[in-house]
Amino acid sequence: MKKIKEIHINCDLGEGGDFDAELMPHISACNIACGGHAGNLDTMLQTIKLAVEHGVEIGAHPSYPDKENFGRKPMKISAEGLQRSIVAQILSLKQLAEAEGIKLTHVKPHGALYNEAAKDEKTAKIIIDSLLELDQNLALFCPPKSLISELAKGQIPIVFEAFADRNYEPDLSLVSRSKSNALISEKEAVYEHLFSMFSERKITCANGAKISCNATTFCLHSDTPNSVEIIKFLKQKFAEHNIKIKNTK
Repeated sequence: MKKIKEIHINCDLGEGGDFDAELMPHISACNIACGGHAGNLDTMLQTIKLAVEHGVEIGAHPSYPDKENFGRKPMKISAEGLQRSIVAQILSLKQLAEAEGIKLTHVKPHGALYNEAAKDEKTAKIIIDSLLELDQNLALFCPPKSLISELAKGQIPIVFEAFADRNYEPDLSLVSRSKSNALISEKEAVYEHLFSMFSERKITCANGAKISCNATTFCLHSDTPNSVEIIKFLKQKFAEHNIKIKNTK
């Protein structure tokens, strides 16, 4: 019998979207908004309980403290202020999870914080220092070939992430959300994009170039209107290739 392979799919949840409960049974890990761009103690706890119910890994999804812009714009804030905010966000989720008898497995910065840390040394160091202050065993989700991954090497565990439903530039940065081709929303196109990254270890960029990619977790955005349809389609198509979505249950 052909050996079954596993693919690791993560989703950003607890952001006030409508599909969390429908997505959770089909994913490997959730990144829970912890008050920076979205979320509060009630939504965090609700999402934690949902993740525990379905055997899904739990990670923190800290952001610039900017709910007005959903954390998607760089923010002018002191290094000390940003680190305090990141630590407080992660700690609030960590304490809630541990009260439920579950430990956080990872941290994934959100939006502009994620993108800035990929190329800006100051931002990257603030995130790394925040994790070292809290728990150096927490894995950091970050882009392949990013500055933050280089700086974090040897200090904290790194998990390389790629996006199933976002287009890429040839330098492996994400196509700006201001452009019409930033998002991939057709389920067949998402599958082709993701299957190439998983099986061939290649990202097909928006200009057609294929760039090597060593990602081991793949993000599907929960706020895509047809995200539930997409994840169910992915699950079905992967099964045809003897691939299952990894889960702890």
